[in-house]
Amino acid sequence: MKGDEGSVLVVDDNEVNRDLLARRLQRQGHTVSVAEDGFQALEMMRSAPFDLVLLDIMMPQMNGYQVLENLKADEKLRYIPVIMISAVDDIDSIVRCIELGAEDYLSKPFNPVLLKARISACLEKKRLRDQEQAYLRELAQEQEKSERLLLNILPLAIAERLKRGETTIADSFADVTVMFTDLVGFTRLSAHLSPAQLVELLNQIFSKFDELADRYGLEKIKTIGDAYMVVGGLPTPTTNHAEAIAEMALDIQATIAQMRTKDDRPLSIRIGIHTGPVEAGVIGTKKFIYDLWGDTVNVASRMESQGVPGGIQVTVATYERLRDQYVFEQRGMIEVKGKGDMMTYLLISRKNQ
Repeated sequence: MKGDEGSVLVVDDNEVNRDLLARRLQRQGHTVSVAEDGFQALEMMRSAPFDLVLLDIMMPQMNGYQVLENLKADEKLRYIPVIMISAVDDIDSIVRCIELGAEDYLSKPFNPVLLKARISACLEKKRLRDQEQAYLRELAQEQEKSERLLLNILPLAIAERLKRGETTIADSFADVTVMFTDLVGFTRLSAHLSPAQLVELLNQIFSKFDELADRYGLEKIKTIGDAYMVVGGLPTPTTNHAEAIAEMALDIQATIAQMRTKDDRPLSIRIGIHTGPVEAGVIGTKKFIYDLWGDTVNVASRMESQGVPGGIQVTVATYERLRDQYVFEQRGMIEVKGKGDMMTYLLISRKNQ
């Protein structure tokens, strides 16, 4: 629809009236279609867009009231404005049409100037409503983009709490499993790659890790340089978090073994895992993140940093959860900063392999 011109449907069982209205509207610049009964009119409206309908009341088979009722009951058609044009000129008929949803009512014989003015008014309302709907659709699309961006930063359950107005989100979880991974020799590797190549490589690696986290229902917490942190058992508690982390660790190990840099250098990774309680919450007001704190996080980080290149090192707490389902190799006692001597194990494989 442009300016005062629109696509108009004239519905009248009288051919003379149809042609008279159609010619008058065409001279005013409108695109005009005609229907000789209510059934044809509804069929045409369902197959082509119209900006306005001029509808006669007294028609056989389906009268104007019935057409109007069907039109307003249809979710896709109900917003098309309708002007009733009829020889019936009693107040009850006018009131009935308005109550059924007609935009306006004109009596035959109609005044051409008044008809033009009312058509222009209806088309302007339609144009404004179309603009409003386009704006609302655009707003909904932008909101959907914002939602997706928020869910890339925060877990769904946490995002929902923020949207409900919670300003401080901090929770305690008595039993989760935390895993850290880190590329072995990353500093040396980065010296042989351009910044773009380095970012491309990390993006390739971490995208695969993200896919694995989604597959096993785990929550990625963050990446720092070449380190990747993921947790199982929060923000929605689960009972199989240690198993899910173990599965992801083994898949990461297999994934890295198959990857090489563009100059054909092999990759190696260290993985550390620990199970225990943590605190979790949202930090910051601008570039906020969902993060974890506590001794469990520190120990998992030490399991990685003091682990074996290419290996998956776990604590006794994690080992006890997984010993019946997975093959382990006892590494023995190692000195862990801030914890002293700790017994650790290397996760080798699933027992059914």
